[in-house]
Amino acid sequence: MASPDASDGHFLLMEQQQKPGVGKVYLVGAGPGDPGLITLRGKYLLERAEVVVYDYLANQRLLKHVPAKAQLVYAGKRGGVEHSHTQAEINQMLIDFARQGKMVVRLKGGDPFIFGRGGEEVEELAHHGIAFEVVPGVTSATAAATYAGIPITHRGYTTSVAFLTGHESPDKPTSTIDWSKIATGIGTIVIYMGIKNLPYIVKSLVDNGRSPETPVAVVRWASTPEQQSVVGTLANIVDVVRDTGIKPPALIVIGDVVNLRQTIDWFEKRPLFGKRIIVTRTREQASELVAGLEEAGASCFECSTINIEPVDDYKILDEALERIGEYHWILFTSLNAVRYFFNRLYLKGMDARDLKGPDIATVGKSTADLLLTYGINADLIPPVFTGEGLAQSLLDLGVEGRNILLPRAAAGREILPETLRGAGAQVTVAPLYRNVPVQGRTDELRAELATGRVDLITFTSSSTVKNFLDMVAAENQEELDRLLAGVKIATIGPITAKTVTDGGLTVDIQPERYTIPDLIQAIIETYR
Repeated sequence: MASPDASDGHFLLMEQQQKPGVGKVYLVGAGPGDPGLITLRGKYLLERAEVVVYDYLANQRLLKHVPAKAQLVYAGKRGGVEHSHTQAEINQMLIDFARQGKMVVRLKGGDPFIFGRGGEEVEELAHHGIAFEVVPGVTSATAAATYAGIPITHRGYTTSVAFLTGHESPDKPTSTIDWSKIATGIGTIVIYMGIKNLPYIVKSLVDNGRSPETPVAVVRWASTPEQQSVVGTLANIVDVVRDTGIKPPALIVIGDVVNLRQTIDWFEKRPLFGKRIIVTRTREQASELVAGLEEAGASCFECSTINIEPVDDYKILDEALERIGEYHWILFTSLNAVRYFFNRLYLKGMDARDLKGPDIATVGKSTADLLLTYGINADLIPPVFTGEGLAQSLLDLGVEGRNILLPRAAAGREILPETLRGAGAQVTVAPLYRNVPVQGRTDELRAELATGRVDLITFTSSSTVKNFLDMVAAENQEELDRLLAGVKIATIGPITAKTVTDGGLTVDIQPERYTIPDLIQAIIETYR
């Protein structure tokens, strides 16, 4: 971290010059697009940032790591589109925020120092005595080649590679790229920002001795579910790009290594690659489902249709906890029930040791797994993961005269408590939380469906179905059918499936076991 010495251009230690109360700027490479490719250092800084100035090519999902109170500033620049801020304005923003004592993260796509203008920004910071740090990122060149199944170096093909810009600064009087040396002196050439000038690039290489039959790959939105790759030769790649409609941002890979794509292409061959899936689960619970679908190649649109809120009055649960030893069974029918129950238990100064009396049952394995994190092994998991399945398992054991506590949602299905009461059990239903419809996302959801790009919608509870239909706000069945034309529906189990069919829709995918991993696998098998 240094500032340039005006006399000889050498650098002095910035920390020694830093003024008290002045903040610091961190230039962080966001990687090529996949949010999982950011460095641990970059994630650490985002989690502590007070201001984040981010680029067009930085995946906005990375902003989930940023504290809610942090200030977000979009400073994207796109070719052929009016910039939100000039480079001079961005430089000044970084200086101003730092002088306010802020911890500033400048989040840049790829690597800040590889065609990212990061060098220009830190020069300006150094000139004004602002402390800075640069965190490298996975550069788009290596990512585009790797995710297209192309090793940019290979002992059997080439041991040299060059990174070029296809869009030199307009302020330069002449090009500084020596095509006569590049054309035949480098094995693999990777060109950033070259789509607009592709005809000129091709001509420059061929005119300077590169064979027209040299393989070429063009990769758009590398490492993301929207990745698009095309392959040709210097002789025809301009036509291929035009005919397939490839637009920026895209990288160009030139060289014999492109032929290896036929053998080792891996990213675009994943079973759900190119599939757009709407996930309606709550934001807190969607991570497992989204992660599994994206691991298989899907592009997920997270649109939670329900919010979970605590009930206003915990009187019933509090009274039950006071005499918890009187219960023979505690039944958990959802992940939220487990979380809210233990939150209340801890608030009253109790813990898992106070549950030594009753046996504990869960509706399924996922709920049992969560229960185990609180130190409790479930005594009963039914073979069928539904309320009906849990009721039948309890009936098989005998519940007459048994005292049963059922902590659950305020408006849950009555089949479980009614069945148990009908068999002679005393059932206390203790409301813990409410499923509340999400407000303000109707336009966003309808716009997503209107694109025609959605392949599948997942539903993991009856509430997600009912609230989805409310959010879509279709005037009639005909409009609903039109919005969902060509869209498959996947449900986690029969109860959710019945709510779908009651809503006038068709269920296409349902796993045999009613768990998130089985739902993911059923979706994969459908598209495989």
